[in-house]
Amino acid sequence: MKEKYCKIPKFRFNKFLESWKRLKYEDVIEVNSGKDYKHLDKGDIPVYGTGGYMLSVSEAITNKDGVGIGRKGTINKPYILKAPYWTVDTLFFCIPKNKYNLYFINAIFERTQWERFDESTGVPSLSKLTINNIQNYFPSFDEQSAIGSLFRTFDELLASYKDNLANYHSLKATMLSKMFPKAGETVPEICLDGFEDEWGKYYLGDIFEQVSNYIEPSKENELWSLTVEKGLTPKTDRYKRDFLVKKNDKFKKVDVQEFVYNPMNLTLGALDLNDNEVTISVSGYYVVMKNRNMEKFDNDFLKILLKTTYAIYQYKQFATGTLIEKQRVQFPTFSEIPFYLPPIAEQRAIGSYFSNLDNLINSHQEKISQLETLKKKLLQDMFI
Repeated sequence: MKEKYCKIPKFRFNKFLESWKRLKYEDVIEVNSGKDYKHLDKGDIPVYGTGGYMLSVSEAITNKDGVGIGRKGTINKPYILKAPYWTVDTLFFCIPKNKYNLYFINAIFERTQWERFDESTGVPSLSKLTINNIQNYFPSFDEQSAIGSLFRTFDELLASYKDNLANYHSLKATMLSKMFPKAGETVPEICLDGFEDEWGKYYLGDIFEQVSNYIEPSKENELWSLTVEKGLTPKTDRYKRDFLVKKNDKFKKVDVQEFVYNPMNLTLGALDLNDNEVTISVSGYYVVMKNRNMEKFDNDFLKILLKTTYAIYQYKQFATGTLIEKQRVQFPTFSEIPFYLPPIAEQRAIGSYFSNLDNLINSHQEKISQLETLKKKLLQDMFI
């Protein structure tokens, strides 16, 4: 007869056939409390809290690897703790007992719905007793090790991609500050190899002309919004439904390779290029404009230039309006703002450099998303 609480997961490695057994967490881990570290000297032992690494001290609270889980505050973000380490009093460190795999424990902690066990009415909290009494299913040590190794690989890949992504973001920020003029200046700190010509003065009205083609949003002319953080992004379906029923609302068409900015938020960087492959529509309040001369001014370069600190500094010098709307920059004012640009060959080289860098950033973000999606799926299917 099968035990009452024996099951198998939806997906598992072929060589494992035994049923999993239902156990309390107290059977598989030892839950330990963190402590204050302020009496310790500085050293090389890492101190961890619910948000991760904090600082380093002279002593360790344990010399055994464990899994950290928040006692108070963030209670749903477990992570591996490699010995030696110290944890503060808001972070439990859970050490696997004999015949239980560290990385399997971490994975099963990741899929545990910790919010269900929150004992507070305010700041989320867990207790040792609560953790010890949680029940879950566990396989043999060998199967734990195989599963744990798989998820360790996922985590190492994700960490590697995230580190690279952070490095690319840092490189982009550094090069933006050096390859474009700083606020109040007219030339950049460095130029790409082979380019030594001085940058010339232009007014934005020399580069752009305003376009005001009103249109009704449709499937062919999808409604988009413009934010400082994300640039042009599609509106949600609910937002589209709410706005499309308002017959008096006007929207502007934005063809491919046309620019859009929000006059109220331009000084924060609310500007973008429609570099998609389709025409879109935006709020009638936005300013839509196009490049007057594609042979003289490169759109990829302009897209970057017009969101630099140099550009935002320029916008702020020309912003007009009442006290409440002092950051407003309508197109007639926008046209009068002076900018310094290099010759077209250098513009294209700079635009290409940052376009390639953005492609690397986007590919890493996509890879991270794919890995996280696959990991989430396996966390569902390889456990009970």
